[in-house]
Amino acid sequence: MEAVQLPMTSGALSRMFELCNLEQEPEYQPEKRSVRIHGHSTTIRLERAFWNVLEHIAREERETVGSLIGRVHDHCMVANDKNLSSCLRVVCLKYMNLNG
Repeated sequence: MEAVQLPMTSGALSRMFELCNLEQEPEYQPEKRSVRIHGHSTTIRLERAFWNVLEHIAREERETVGSLIGRVHDHCMVANDKNLSSCLRVVCLKYMNLNG
């Protein structure tokens, strides 16, 4: 199979593509974690990169990742009452946009 030649890009997208390499493969791997929210146990599956951002936010907020997830659940599930993982990903992206 022939390699596909992609058009060259510049700027932020080009810098992002430079970071997408085999060394970063663990960041793309999904990871499941169990957390308790209001006494109910749930399992959340996110890519390692999102867990890293959640861990960073929790350190800044001086709380555990579990309590941070509980706060996200309470405040963000109004917009998306079906998928906590999606809410967490959006929170991570918004956090990175505000603090990147």
